[in-house]
Amino acid sequence: MPKKRTYSTGPYRERAILVGVNIRNTEEIWQLEDSLAELSELARAAGANPVIRFTQSMNKPSPTYLGKGKIEELKQAVKREDIDTVIFDDELSPNQQRILEEKLSVKVIDRTALILDVFAQRARSREGRLQIELAQTEYLLPRLAGQWSHLERLGGGVGTRGPGETQIETDRRLVRRKLSRVKKELSQIRSQRDQQRQLRTSGTSKIISLVGYTNAGKSALFNKITSSGVIQRNQLFSTLDTTTRRMYMPSGIEATISDTVGFVHKLPPILIAAFRATLEEALEADLLIQVTDVSSPYAAEQVVVVSNQLSEMGIGDTPKILVLNKLDLMIETEYQPLDLEVIENIDTAEFNRVVTTSATKSWGIKDLRNAVESELNIPGDATSTNLIASNA
Repeated sequence: MPKKRTYSTGPYRERAILVGVNIRNTEEIWQLEDSLAELSELARAAGANPVIRFTQSMNKPSPTYLGKGKIEELKQAVKREDIDTVIFDDELSPNQQRILEEKLSVKVIDRTALILDVFAQRARSREGRLQIELAQTEYLLPRLAGQWSHLERLGGGVGTRGPGETQIETDRRLVRRKLSRVKKELSQIRSQRDQQRQLRTSGTSKIISLVGYTNAGKSALFNKITSSGVIQRNQLFSTLDTTTRRMYMPSGIEATISDTVGFVHKLPPILIAAFRATLEEALEADLLIQVTDVSSPYAAEQVVVVSNQLSEMGIGDTPKILVLNKLDLMIETEYQPLDLEVIENIDTAEFNRVVTTSATKSWGIKDLRNAVESELNIPGDATSTNLIASNA
């Protein structure tokens, strides 16, 4: 009797090569291998199957991203491994992307396009979809010429004048019109948010914002603090829409707290700009609670990435509490000492306080409430046993 064959009925996952470069004598927060490890996570989140990592060390950036010899090696690897997509760890210029696609004869995308793709999959609300649409359109506009590169390769002249140029100009006009429409709609949303914020914060109510690296457990922590039911998943960018709730201090005084979109290494500036309406809550906050996954091997680097991006947004000086979350993945009981080496690797100098928590096991939630009350200078019992550092 012949053996039965089994066939996969799941969605096809594009086979991908991940490519990154290391520029010698430059300071980077992340090692190249660590950055590619995160790129691999992003690729899987987007539905790809990363099968190879490809790296090169260079003295200075190349106009073609990789050297001529490395591009040839990559081309051979693409054929040998039956690759569908090549994903680059940095944002490519439109010219770089066009050249690489010509050389490799497969789809080429960069880190920015990959992050935008993951965001597009996660967006659920109209606001979230509009913000993604804005970022994707901003990204597409300077790359439109590449869509018509087949005309350029014909060398111009007879048979190439007129229609090609007319089409690309038409495309640009349509894209600019689309940008104008999306920006107008987002401006209306921002105005509505401003009105809602004014109603919520009328009087002396304080504003608190949860910020942090993606998948650090912000939504789980938010749910514990506010007894809410915000969606929480163990995945990148599960939160794309800001949710605001009331938070009651140990003394009974209330404040408003918002859960915001997570940050990531090399987060595209166009994405920060597009999500400005969502991040507005953080811009207006009296206190930031910066959450990091203490169990991550990249915890120290993630703290630096978030702090740098907050500074670029102009809110680096807002008072901050650092929350080291997912403590249950490091220790077995709430009051078991945490390895000091973990803390020593994290630069805590800019934070007023550091609190350890486990949102899933409710560890440290009371300590966090007390720390928040103390930082907001609200009269009440601000004592805590779980504050492992204080620079106040």
